[in-house]
Amino acid sequence: MSANDNTSKTLLEPFKHFATDAIHAGQSPDPITGAVITPISLSSTFAQTSPGVKYQGNYEYARTANPTRDAFEACVAKLENGKYGCAFSSGLGATTTILHLLKAGDHVISVDDVYGGTQRYFRNIASNFGVEFSFIDLNDEEEFKKHVKSHTKMIWLETPTNPTLKITDIERVSNWRNQYCPDALLVVDNTFMSAYFQRPLNHGADIVMHSVTKYMNGHSDTVMGVMACVDDNLYKRIKYLQNALGCIPSPFDSFLALRGLKTLHVRMKQHEANAIAVAKYLENHPKVAKIVYPGLKSHPQYDIGVKQTTGFGGMITFWIKGDITQSRQFLENIKIFQLAESLGGVESLVNFPAIMTHASVPLEERKKLGIDDTLIRLSVGIEDAEDLIQDIEDAFSHVTI
Repeated sequence: MSANDNTSKTLLEPFKHFATDAIHAGQSPDPITGAVITPISLSSTFAQTSPGVKYQGNYEYARTANPTRDAFEACVAKLENGKYGCAFSSGLGATTTILHLLKAGDHVISVDDVYGGTQRYFRNIASNFGVEFSFIDLNDEEEFKKHVKSHTKMIWLETPTNPTLKITDIERVSNWRNQYCPDALLVVDNTFMSAYFQRPLNHGADIVMHSVTKYMNGHSDTVMGVMACVDDNLYKRIKYLQNALGCIPSPFDSFLALRGLKTLHVRMKQHEANAIAVAKYLENHPKVAKIVYPGLKSHPQYDIGVKQTTGFGGMITFWIKGDITQSRQFLENIKIFQLAESLGGVESLVNFPAIMTHASVPLEERKKLGIDDTLIRLSVGIEDAEDLIQDIEDAFSHVTI
């Protein structure tokens, strides 16, 4: 599905064997019972036949490794075209663990329009431990060069960003890294696209991470994070931190997320189809001042998006005409779209970032990024598209301009 008739000619081809891998990767029948579905392994500890001699599974303590979690990690690694995966208790748990690859005195270049929780952690917590941050437009090479330092050790990128859906060329940033700060790790938060539509490791990223809470799980019933990588030594460092810091998900959460992956390909197609329909409707609505959706040619970085993704996703951001009064009129009268934080579930959600997900971002920074009192973010679910459009139209009918 595409937003324009000629888009399918320029988008990347769908990743081969994705559905098969989502259903089977990391998941063999249980060797004892033959159970087809990976069991939930609740044991916190595992017996040894002699001190230091483990059973066949090589498990000892559930913080270090768990069979259910292992299956999920292996599946995500395969879907991201990686070699290794590590799962965490939340997306921010993944972020925190990845940041522990650094030490006091190191410098991070982050995309300016980064998720509010990530920005809060960077600005208010990690900076207290001697890590330095620069928040910049990662589409601007001169800006990048200006902020690179001898101690730049990490580049943090979201594409598309949350909530303004800015798209950044991952391969280009990787090339800049290689040229200007070759020792820096490139980390890409792939939450908005999911592994179905985008594989950052294919474009030069060292680490790809997700808030699994969103599309990867897809049912708004677990909070979880994950990362994937290819490099052996990098994986060993992250695996050590996963165990040492202990930001791990429960076996039950791992089971739910693994189940969610099995329908990722089906869900993402429908999220995209519905989002295209809603975006086209909003593009011409008289009460909409501006709309941003990766699948519309009006998107400022449309050409970058089609170069590095297989589709456009289910997230839409628009600015309503008026001010916070009109925003409240719209948000208080929408019914199928639930006014709530988070995104990526099968149900449609609407969010008001200035007061909700991005309230922790400094006011001046929000203004610079365009996160004002008229910005509304839609996570388009997989309901019937005509019902979603009618729901939006009904809400607009209560907006007075």
